[in-house]
Amino acid sequence: MWEGQFVTAKKRGRWEYVGRARGIRAAAIIALDNDPDGTRHVILVSQYRVPLSRFSLEIPAGLVGDDAGGEDEEAITAAARELEEETGYHAAHMEVLGEFFSSPGMVSESFTLFKATSLTRIGEGGGVSDENIVVHRVALRDLARFVAEWRRAGHAVDVRIAMLMTPGFLGEE
Repeated sequence: MWEGQFVTAKKRGRWEYVGRARGIRAAAIIALDNDPDGTRHVILVSQYRVPLSRFSLEIPAGLVGDDAGGEDEEAITAAARELEEETGYHAAHMEVLGEFFSSPGMVSESFTLFKATSLTRIGEGGGVSDENIVVHRVALRDLARFVAEWRRAGHAVDVRIAMLMTPGFLGEE
């Protein structure tokens, strides 16, 4: 029906949906960091999202193979790049958690989910060019409160953050 640089509107029978142009995929990262005392933190990002007309709290994520000449980029390479660009953290370990679909009723896009650990802060983060990403390092034990405050402020919350608040998801008690 319509194709832009990154998104394609499609129709199959009576069903209308959107997908990524040129076979572009996505990578999303659950980045976990520990304090010396053992307190576990998750690295989150926030940025203004035009489709929502408000700020959104999210796990770091980005497109795989979206740069010209990089169409064969591996998801793990893109995940490591996006983590560093958006958060300023480098992960010594990246574990693939699987391929997932965020809204299969209207979007055909999938994303590969990674768990990043053994983090080292190597920069400020913030994304590239005009992304204006803000980095949040939140103790897992405080995450529910942090998300509730974020919502009360009128901001959006990425559904993938709900996984982090699910007891046992990360092997935590």
